[in-house]
Amino acid sequence: MQQLKPCVFFDRDGIVNIPPQGGARYIERPEDFTVIPEFLDALRLVNERGYEAVIATNQKGVSTGRIREEALIAMHAKLYEILIERQLRLLDIRVATTADDAHPTRKPNPGLLLGAAADHGLDLACSWMIGDNASDVEAGRRAGCRTVYVGTRVVPEASFSVPDMAALVPFLRAHLVPVRG
Repeated sequence: MQQLKPCVFFDRDGIVNIPPQGGARYIERPEDFTVIPEFLDALRLVNERGYEAVIATNQKGVSTGRIREEALIAMHAKLYEILIERQLRLLDIRVATTADDAHPTRKPNPGLLLGAAADHGLDLACSWMIGDNASDVEAGRRAGCRTVYVGTRVVPEASFSVPDMAALVPFLRAHLVPVRG
C-alpha cells in the first residue's frame, strides 16, 4: 500500500502572486501576474521539509468571461518557469473556474483539495491550507487540513493566523515538521 504524503496547499491571488490592484477583481493578463517573493521562500521551505505543494484557486473570471482561459494557462506557465529557474517543486495547480458557489470544487467547498489528494495520494490530516480569505480556511477545514490565514482580519475558524506573507516563512519553519522518507 502506498504511503500518503503530506501537502501544503496554497491559495493563489494574495499568497502566490500580488493580488489585483486598483479595484480590479481579477488578474486578467499574464504580464500582470507577479509572484510574491515570500511565496518562493515559503515554497522552498515546504520543499526542503519534504511536503508536496499544490495551488488551489478559485478563478470564476474564466466562466464569467473576464479572464480568457488561454491567459490563465499562460499565467500558470509563467509561474512554472519561475519555479523551474529557482529549482522549486510544485506538484499541481487546481483551479475552480465555475461561478456556481455550490459547486464542490469552488472554495469554500473542499473539492480542489479532495481531488488533489485522491489523484496524488496526499494525506489531508497531515496537510495544511494557506490562504488570505475565509473561504480558503473553510475549504482546508472541510478537507481535514490545518489552516493558516494570512492577513489581519479575525478568522476564528483558522487553526493559525499570520499577519502577512513576511511572517509566513518563520511560521512554517516553526510548525512544519520534516517528513521522514
